[in-house]
Amino acid sequence: MSTPGHVAGLRPRTRLLLALAAAVLLTDLVTKLVVVATIGPGEDIRVLGGALYLTQLRNVGAAFSFAEGATVLFTLIAVAVSVVIVRSARRMFSTGWAVSLGLVLGGALGNLIDRIFRDPGFLRGGVVDFLSVFAPDGRIWPVFNVADSAIVCGGILGAFLALRGVEFDGSRTRSDDAAGAPAADGGTGPG
Repeated sequence: MSTPGHVAGLRPRTRLLLALAAAVLLTDLVTKLVVVATIGPGEDIRVLGGALYLTQLRNVGAAFSFAEGATVLFTLIAVAVSVVIVRSARRMFSTGWAVSLGLVLGGALGNLIDRIFRDPGFLRGGVVDFLSVFAPDGRIWPVFNVADSAIVCGGILGAFLALRGVEFDGSRTRSDDAAGAPAADGGTGPG
């Protein structure tokens, strides 16, 4: 049975999640291709008066080069996260959660593609990182990429939504609701 919010079997928030994930993925892939084609490994290009440096590093660990020997594990985690997000998208009525999970999904897929297709080999590839803040080579802040930024921003938004009690369906849970009644906005407020 179709309701007014459904078009071609997808809910509007699901389309938002998938469109945002696709935009993050495309931006991540294009920026990495440009960096690999134009910046040599270890080369630093100063931009924005030194507030940002463009470089090219390969990260075979997790974010910020953590656990470099566990590349296969992080690859499998990225696959699992992507599957869970796609499966959760079917019950997505919250705009906030759609944005959060779209950012995380796009970022996870962007880095996953590097891990699958880049050297040193299948499931062990080095993720291309190229943004260094305030100093070259990550001396002040670890070198990152568009996918990493999307994952962090999506994670922060998700934590904020969870702390505010916003559910995937757009309703709110509040600890001060004695009877568990829906929020005063009927679950249609921000989120």
